[in-house]
Amino acid sequence: MNNLPPLPEVLPSSDQPVSLQPSLTPLQPVLPNLPQFPQPFPTPFPPLNIRSLRCGCYLVNYKPSGSPLVTYDGTLRVECHSDGRTASGDLYQRPIFFLPFPGQPPKPILLAGPNPASGIPILSRSRYRYYLRITQILEHFTFGNSFTLGLEMYRFTAPNTWTNEGAFTAHMTWKPAPSGYPSSGNYLEGDVKNSAGSIVGQLTMGWVSKYLRKATIEIDRVSVSEAPLNNGAGVDWKSIFEPLGWDLTVIESNTDVAEPSGNSWSDAEMHQAMLARRDSANLDSEWRYYILAVRNIDSTPRGIMYDVGATDSNNVPREGAGIASHWTIPNANPWGLVKGVRFGAAAAPYFRTAVHEIGHAMGLYHNTVDNGVMNTTDVIAGSATAANPFPNNIQWSHAPDDQKRLRHYPDVFVRPGGTGFGTASEVTPQISPTDNTVEVEELQLQISSLLPSVPIGAPVRVGLTLTNLSDQPIFAPASLNMKAGMVRGTVTAPDGTARTFSPLVRCIEDHPIAMLKPSQQIRNSLTLLRGAEGSLFPMPGLYQITVEVHWDIGGVEAIVSGTTSMMVTGAANEAHAAAALKVLSTPDALLTLVIGGDHLDEGIEAIQTALKNPVLRPHYAYIEAKRLAERFGSRKPNLEVAAELLDPDTVMSAAEIKKAAVIVKQSGKNDVHEKQIASVLKRKVSAIEASEDLKDIVDFL
Repeated sequence: MNNLPPLPEVLPSSDQPVSLQPSLTPLQPVLPNLPQFPQPFPTPFPPLNIRSLRCGCYLVNYKPSGSPLVTYDGTLRVECHSDGRTASGDLYQRPIFFLPFPGQPPKPILLAGPNPASGIPILSRSRYRYYLRITQILEHFTFGNSFTLGLEMYRFTAPNTWTNEGAFTAHMTWKPAPSGYPSSGNYLEGDVKNSAGSIVGQLTMGWVSKYLRKATIEIDRVSVSEAPLNNGAGVDWKSIFEPLGWDLTVIESNTDVAEPSGNSWSDAEMHQAMLARRDSANLDSEWRYYILAVRNIDSTPRGIMYDVGATDSNNVPREGAGIASHWTIPNANPWGLVKGVRFGAAAAPYFRTAVHEIGHAMGLYHNTVDNGVMNTTDVIAGSATAANPFPNNIQWSHAPDDQKRLRHYPDVFVRPGGTGFGTASEVTPQISPTDNTVEVEELQLQISSLLPSVPIGAPVRVGLTLTNLSDQPIFAPASLNMKAGMVRGTVTAPDGTARTFSPLVRCIEDHPIAMLKPSQQIRNSLTLLRGAEGSLFPMPGLYQITVEVHWDIGGVEAIVSGTTSMMVTGAANEAHAAAALKVLSTPDALLTLVIGGDHLDEGIEAIQTALKNPVLRPHYAYIEAKRLAERFGSRKPNLEVAAELLDPDTVMSAAEIKKAAVIVKQSGKNDVHEKQIASVLKRKVSAIEASEDLKDIVDFL
């Protein structure tokens, strides 16, 4: 079963004739008004034993029967509200240590579980195993000492793949809490039974926090950039996330990040600064999201976000974002009260953009049901009125459905460095934030391979053409650039394994929509190498490449897709096999391809290995030429070496030809090296079906 687990429903109130007290905050327990009992008779009676399940986060442990070395630790989140209760949980398999003995086989030792005194546990991403959907729980109170917990267990078998292992019940009984728990009276144990009534394990749960989840937001900045800490009117990170049940710590860490080459940053320079200045990179011991505020960014006006697809490199500030404080808001409608204002000086939209991007990092899509956090800035500004101008019309909260997701999504969807949620969310409507989806049949997305085949170890380049087949104009993406965040897809290997790809770097809130006229086309191309599950083309054989384009039109997610095939040939010789293995096994090769720069030593080494191999050199020459042709810190662009790398045999997509032309144009030297590169680009444009804008750019050189 590939469906993602549905979120838990609001559990119905009990049939007992009691009235509920209104909930003052989402974290406050909702208890009934107890019935009035008569005064006790002269003969004393035992005191009434009234128990309720405390709201908040519980440290849970599940031990399957018959498996002494298998146990799972995790959390159970109990949300109390006026409509009832909603609960969910996650389980991680506890690691085993093999103790060596001289002359004997190693002895497996089960390691200790999380310390309850530390509050909400943070466990290793690689140990994630189950999502718990709670279907029955103690709603209000009981006069007894136990209750029945109902749950469904969804096993996480691969990224975006879940298996429902069935419905279970556990008769949970209050026990004195073991040492270390912050509340001795909120600890329970019970046997877990399957649908046939057989005991399959034991479950314990002990309350550790009034919050449901905890995370850290780290904010670094250059000295002249503002930190996006609040909206200038009393709303800050805590006031937005406290009602969600998140224990959020905001750290304004480095306030003097040095500018490497002036007031504008390249993607590579920003990436290096994030790696160097972030306080912590161990996402197995802390949920940490990262923001870097700088004056300007070369590639986009407002900012960029790294690793929305959760790649397997350790050199990605997972769910890290960069924001440009010195972008100037257009001096025009619909920007209302902040027209012509520098972004960092416009506290409300500046802070809102940061919160919005962290929402994406937590697994949320755009949400247009209100003017809340996950709507886009341009839509909110466009809905302003004279009586309520932008940014006064911003709603400083998440939409109700997004609130539920942030409380009850599986950990792997919300934690930094988790799985790539976006590529498969729509397969299960119960959990998807984009329930209203529509396939736009009037648009056609054609996918074409640049080459009929590529040798193993080489990146695969495919072209994209979006065409309006109708006789009416249609709103569609203005660009198919991966950085716009609307293009993603799947590569299916010869053995049937599907691997996903999505943008590694995405422009913040940059989702340009344009009116596509009848018969009008939009073109771009992709260079594919790795995805969330590793190498996209790890073996010889025939691959199927599916590309999807998603965009929002008035709260409805429009989708168009296309498919092509590509043959990957086997190794030509032993040297080619060794070079291919080096590239395929180096996650940072993708970062070097996308980001560039001189700081990713392993990625650069892998590409240099490919360049030394005559089979792979034509496929990697442009990647290295682009890296060297762009500045990095104190190193100036080196067009001389770039010109030596590029020749008629160099494999380049249309998008890569265009990027190379822009680099040459921006250089403005008009020397022999620029002319040499221009000559190569013109020959390549003449050999492909190029768009008019690409022809114009190259002809101008």
